Amino acid sequence: MRRVNALLRHPRFTAALSELEALEEERIFCRHGLPHLLDVARIAWIQALEQGILLDKEVVYAAVLLHDLGRVAQLRQGTPHEEASAALATAILPECGYTEDEIVQLSAAILSHRGKNGAQADGTPLGRLLYEADKKSRTCWHCKAQTLCKWKTERRNTGIDC
Repeated sequence: MRRVNALLRHPRFTAALSELEALEEERIFCRHGLPHLLDVARIAWIQALEQGILLDKEVVYAAVLLHDLGRVAQLRQGTPHEEASAALATAILPECGYTEDEIVQLSAAILSHRGKNGAQADGTPLGRLLYEADKKSRTCWHCKAQTLCKWKTERRNTGIDC
């Protein structure tokens, strides 16, 4: 996990993560800080193993760790967070040892992670894993803000589904 650890220590990654966690400090709904990112990464990796999807673990983790960091740009400037996250990935990942092909794959997965019909928008295994793990990571049944949540009831998690 050499490249993932380089990502976690990258100054732009740590700055974006710190700023996002500060911006969401008072948020009563699901937050998008490191606990969320690690939950999604672990679920995505478990799903890859269970489904026999052959992906590099460091690619899966990189996609997940970066997928929501663009929320800073969304909250500050209104930029869709998937676009800002993909741009951040493109800027940071070469410095962490990821190849050009991997960065293209990671950016496509990040851009599609909010797809209405799953990640069929990019159709790749990584895109689908990211989309599904992101949704499965939410503990809606335990959330204190359930009554205020704007997610449709049928989209909410009512238990563990991994």
